[in-house]
Amino acid sequence: MGDTIKALVVGGGSIGARHLSNLSRLGINYSALVEPDPQRRESVCDDSILGFADLKTGLEWGPDLVVIATPSHLHAEQALEAARRGIHLFIEKPLSHLEDGLAELSREIDRQRLITLVGCNMRFHPGPARVKKLLDQGVVGRVLFARVHTGSYLPDWRPWQDYRKSYSASSSMGGGCILDCIHEIDLARWYLGDVESVFCSAGHLSSLEMDVEDVATLICKHSRGATSEIHLDYVQRTYERGCQIVGEKGTIFWDYSQGEVRWFDALEDSWTRFMGPKSWDPNQMYLDEMEHFLECVRHGRRTIFPVSDAVRVMNIVFAAKASARSGCIERVEGVQS
Repeated sequence: MGDTIKALVVGGGSIGARHLSNLSRLGINYSALVEPDPQRRESVCDDSILGFADLKTGLEWGPDLVVIATPSHLHAEQALEAARRGIHLFIEKPLSHLEDGLAELSREIDRQRLITLVGCNMRFHPGPARVKKLLDQGVVGRVLFARVHTGSYLPDWRPWQDYRKSYSASSSMGGGCILDCIHEIDLARWYLGDVESVFCSAGHLSSLEMDVEDVATLICKHSRGATSEIHLDYVQRTYERGCQIVGEKGTIFWDYSQGEVRWFDALEDSWTRFMGPKSWDPNQMYLDEMEHFLECVRHGRRTIFPVSDAVRVMNIVFAAKASARSGCIERVEGVQS
């Protein structure tokens, strides 16, 4: 398809606008936006970007790929509508907020042999990418356990918007920190492999006005034998993100705020530090993610995180939510042997 690729972005919020800008930077000259709000549509579109008020009209434009960047509860339905037309899919995380519809979406993707990518920009961050590389090199030996965490204050996420009106604070729109902070669940699975079972404690603990959990802790048993502890929250007044991975031969740490990965080699009793790129722009991971998707579309290759893998991460989420309700350890569906 080359430079003739036609890209349709669905959703004109901050992430949709970011994707449109990045598509242009990557040489995509035929872009369009679906956004029902006329003011938002007008503010995002310019002379080079077409604007449509609804998805049906946008799909009739004949795009080669669709980027779904709407609230979580719309993802699966909109993705299915595009998949039925044989259009390649980039779907922002999370893939969905409910199990309903995921099997049908997966079948349609397989039937149409579509290239898909679910938003996984943290895999393109130099920190997690370095952690994954070190693990693949086996520098800490057999992994025993990991701690993966993120936390920040939800009202600070989008200062221009009342957090109480955002999808993050609404269960019906797919909010709650388990879904919203799904990157950490994905990273734990990326690092340690499939999750067989999960125990989760989650609830609304703060005075923030919402009907979803704002603190959650997941304890996951991975099929390779390791255990991970995943902490997610909407309440910390500082932005915290990182991980600790402990193996029989050492430990790997990643600290987002410090921009550093540290590896302790127990056999040599030594530390190795990997600093992130100087003056690194966070948009770079979104650019790299989109470039990866475009290359896979052009060459018919499987992406780093297709819908089939995202469904497995969603199954961890569904099991975690069930565990939080039951107070019991829950098995995770669809684990690969």
